Amino acid sequence: MTATVHAPAAPATTDDSRVDARVVRRRLGPGRRLRFGFWAGPLLVLAIWSIGSTTGLISPAILTAPWDVVRAFGDQWTDHDLLGNVLSSLQRAVLGLAFGIVGGTVLAVLSGLSRIGEALVDGPIQIKRSIPTLALIPLFIAWFGIGQEMKIVTIALISLVPIYVHTHNGLRGIDGRYAELAETIGIGRGEFVRHVILPGALPGFLLGMRFAVTSALLGLVVVEQYNATSGIGHMITLAEQYGQTDVIVVGLVIYGIFGYLADTAVRATGRKVLAWRRTLED
Repeated sequence: MTATVHAPAAPATTDDSRVDARVVRRRLGPGRRLRFGFWAGPLLVLAIWSIGSTTGLISPAILTAPWDVVRAFGDQWTDHDLLGNVLSSLQRAVLGLAFGIVGGTVLAVLSGLSRIGEALVDGPIQIKRSIPTLALIPLFIAWFGIGQEMKIVTIALISLVPIYVHTHNGLRGIDGRYAELAETIGIGRGEFVRHVILPGALPGFLLGMRFAVTSALLGLVVVEQYNATSGIGHMITLAEQYGQTDVIVVGLVIYGIFGYLADTAVRATGRKVLAWRRTLED
């Protein structure tokens, strides 16, 4: 007699008892974007500054208390034409930065898209990188005088270099496989440059913009110490002569706000323009 072995019956399952075996994919990154992340860092610095001034850890001789800076801001606004000084500084910074962006972009395109252009342009730019622009101010004074032209030229030249370097790197960093693909499907050089090369170099250009904004403000701080009759630097120079540390801090805070807002604007523009790129910043 042959014994028949029956396999145990599988337990009955229902739709409610089934285990969902799907794998939940998590994206590695810095986490969810904070709702008020724009203000978190500056507010933390302000809080530390206020607590330090209140407890005496930060002496007024070292750094003026925030409320004294606010009081000095109001005094400069009502009695010393702070708005006019701010507008004067913004005019210098914007004009110099605009010339630097245009010049750096044009030179980067000439150098990045042509071997002849690279041979003629890249060498002088690299030589310029080794010479601090601020060290050229005495020479600029001899060429352009001590007025507005010298200040704008200095800001333009100091912001041109980062635009050139990062845009040039972006142009040269395009994957060669795109060129091979363009040749395969018969895309012309002009169309390839317009639709592949220039969009591919845009992240480098925007990175250069962030460095250029900071460099322009650095140049602004320095050039406004030279025979300026208006501007934040002029206000700081007068405050230094009279020992008004609270007014000096007002000027420094304004410079910092300029830089922070400009950098934030560039980053926001980059997120919109480069929406096709998924990065950890998104």
